[in-house]
Amino acid sequence: MGAPTSPFAAETKSQSGGLVECKMTYSLSGWSVFYKTASGSGTISCDNGQTAKVKVRAKGGGITFGKTEIVRGAGNFTGVRDIGELFGSYAQAEAHAGVVKSADAQVLTKGAVSLALAGTGRGIDLGVAFGKFTIQRAK
Repeated sequence: MGAPTSPFAAETKSQSGGLVECKMTYSLSGWSVFYKTASGSGTISCDNGQTAKVKVRAKGGGITFGKTEIVRGAGNFTGVRDIGELFGSYAQAEAHAGVVKSADAQVLTKGAVSLALAGTGRGIDLGVAFGKFTIQRAK
């Protein structure tokens, strides 16, 4: 017979020190005239069973003009041990160009955690923006 099992014997990947895979789906919309601001919502899910509804915000300066809406956005996190590490502000640097249909792709960092974002949308935008991307747990 096998060893007796205990409810305390099961460990998640984060408890055992391993990295977990987390993904985010999101939507984001906003305006920019020299200063970019956008907000939206999404859901994070991790392969260890952790999930969270989130609010997302992007802010920054640079040379940018237009209105943007990202729909069906997707993000992949790397360097994560627990979903709690994902909340906060990420450093952002992006380049984008579009008329009517727009594509948005960027890599963001927050300490050891990286977030690769991609999405498609609609609107008119042109320029380069630098700033931050913030993820907060939705209430």
